[in-house]
Amino acid sequence: MNKQATVPRRVFLKTSALFGGGLLLSFFIPAQPNKVTSGPIPFTPNTLLHIGEDDSIHIILTKVEMGQGIGTTLAMLIAEELDCDWKKIKIRHSPAGKQFADPDWGQSTGGSTSTLSEFDRYRQVGATARVMLIEAAANRFGVKPADCSTENGYVIIKGKEIRYGDLASEAAAIHVPAVQLRQPKEWRYIGKSQNRLDIPDKINGKAIYGLDIHFSGLLTAVVAHAPIFGAKVKSFDASRAMAIQGVRDVIQIPSGIAVLGDHYWAAKMGRDALKIEWELGENVKINTQLQVEEYRRIAKTQGTYSQQKGDTSAALQKASHVLETEHTVPYLAHAPMEPLNCTVKPGKDSCEIWVGNQNPLLFQQIVADLLGMKPEQVSIHTPEIGGSFGRKASFDADWVVEAVHIARISGKAVKLVWSREDDIRGGYYRPLYLHRAVIGIGNDGYPSVWQHHIVGQSIFAHTPLDKLIIKDRIDYSSVGGVHGSPYINPVPNHNVALHTTTVGVPVLSWRSVGHSHTCFVMETLIDELAFMAAKDPLDYRYALLKDHPRHLAVLTLAAEKAGWRKPLPPGMFRGIAVHEAMGSYVSQVIEISIQNRKLRIHRVVCAIDCGLVVNPDGVRAQMEGSIVFALTAALYGEITLEKGQVKQSNFHDYRMLRIHEMPEIEIHIVPGTKGMGGVGEPGVPPVAPALLNAIFAATGKRLRRLPVRIEDTDK
Repeated sequence: MNKQATVPRRVFLKTSALFGGGLLLSFFIPAQPNKVTSGPIPFTPNTLLHIGEDDSIHIILTKVEMGQGIGTTLAMLIAEELDCDWKKIKIRHSPAGKQFADPDWGQSTGGSTSTLSEFDRYRQVGATARVMLIEAAANRFGVKPADCSTENGYVIIKGKEIRYGDLASEAAAIHVPAVQLRQPKEWRYIGKSQNRLDIPDKINGKAIYGLDIHFSGLLTAVVAHAPIFGAKVKSFDASRAMAIQGVRDVIQIPSGIAVLGDHYWAAKMGRDALKIEWELGENVKINTQLQVEEYRRIAKTQGTYSQQKGDTSAALQKASHVLETEHTVPYLAHAPMEPLNCTVKPGKDSCEIWVGNQNPLLFQQIVADLLGMKPEQVSIHTPEIGGSFGRKASFDADWVVEAVHIARISGKAVKLVWSREDDIRGGYYRPLYLHRAVIGIGNDGYPSVWQHHIVGQSIFAHTPLDKLIIKDRIDYSSVGGVHGSPYINPVPNHNVALHTTTVGVPVLSWRSVGHSHTCFVMETLIDELAFMAAKDPLDYRYALLKDHPRHLAVLTLAAEKAGWRKPLPPGMFRGIAVHEAMGSYVSQVIEISIQNRKLRIHRVVCAIDCGLVVNPDGVRAQMEGSIVFALTAALYGEITLEKGQVKQSNFHDYRMLRIHEMPEIEIHIVPGTKGMGGVGEPGVPPVAPALLNAIFAATGKRLRRLPVRIEDTDK
């Protein structure tokens, strides 16, 4: 962790009218920040740190804070090297700009990569600022920098304390030096829990979300979307809408009919009064039940292999037993608490936008292309974000484009607001998938042959990540968790095949991406194989994962904390699962009971190994949130279509987990410094299989589709 870097002459230091006087750093920092090792460091433009003359510490976030706590984590990295006063730190989102992008992920937030990608970069910022402040103090008092130390926002010289703010302007004039990052034994912040910096303003109401944006002349817009994906407006009558008090305009845009009003209620009532005739198109034929039947047929064809070894057909003939299964998972909406919204203020040669989003640089480019402007003419402001789970990272910025169309055509500043119904029925779902597995079992009870076919839509086809993720017709986000599985790789005869379908339902990454369905399938299959072999599910996994120490570590910790070897009270049952995703390893044990055909989840014990931990409390919070999110999906999550129309509309028929259903949750972190994995997403995948394995323990019936239907255990 001992690292030294020389900053090129292109480093840029300035005081800024944005902050007032002080020290502002915007400089070239590591292009490969994901290696926590020593060595030469290339540099690319990135983050900003401002130290004000009033001792304020402003940290600009190059990753979006949307409730996952990344703003606090990134601030901890700077604080670790800067020795500042934690209470003086303020965080804010960066505007759209290439100078903020990291070389691997651009300016996007996703894939549980934020801490990994910024670990070295943010520490470099803090270390550089600290050295410059020390040199400024040394110059002022005529001493050597070695005679100075820092603590809690002060440079200390022979017992005299000088505030960082008092030194900020002098430090801004100093040449940016080479710095040496602290070693782990010197860390005071990293690895120790810190309170979230964004929570106070979210509690006291000071936090500004997209829906809070308001200025004179701003109208509210809602859109009447097509009832079927891809349908077009044939004709419309706006006379009744225009007669409603507060409605200012009704215009047609590519995605439907927009109603502009003085406030949301006027616009919403105006939309309800519209008469629209639609050209429905071919997607009117989409039916979820028929889609599953078609996927079932496709799964029995060859597909495109992502991996294969040996002769599976011949090996199946020699197997002692053969297990043939089919698993299905539905379309899932992201359903963040904050529905989509976007405020657009058009100008003659500019456009200003306020929108909660996960990729401001991409959205800036999309809007610029739409308006025929240069990217720098489009300003993207990112306010606080009330959840996303992937929805606010759509590759076509769908709702932002919608808002820009409304502003451009009307010539007015508008705030587009989607209702909950718009959100649930608006598409961009986790795809529906079907898995077909045929597993041959040897005399020892372990798999000797494994055929695995996955059918579903590609999330990344025809997106900016197409060439990065799709290779030889395989979207690896669809197969990850099956492809390369430690359960499948050692099997002497195996293959994994993908069948990518084309369906007129927009799809998008959903929290944990493909692992949300592949872990469900793999971990319930392993449980089923353990039962067939008359072995304890934990012991069976130990045998299969004997060469995978990090899997074993989380399995052991979760099992021990859950008391796996101890008997449960009568009527209580357990299930277990383990999975690796986004560089982290997670195991969960779930305890349930079923009485009068009613399922109750009593306890979830979770163990995670995410390598080096920056903020332990943040890791625990993300695991807790992941468990609630995943239980909601496993128990209730399902988007279905009939005659092309989405049947669900709001939280009454797209249920969320409720407070009385909340189980006791325990989170245990495996101490480690090996690499660095994500925490925002890896806690989701093991929940569904651990739950269904517990249901099998309770009922003796295997559930192979989600969401859970207890009545299926009666069959």
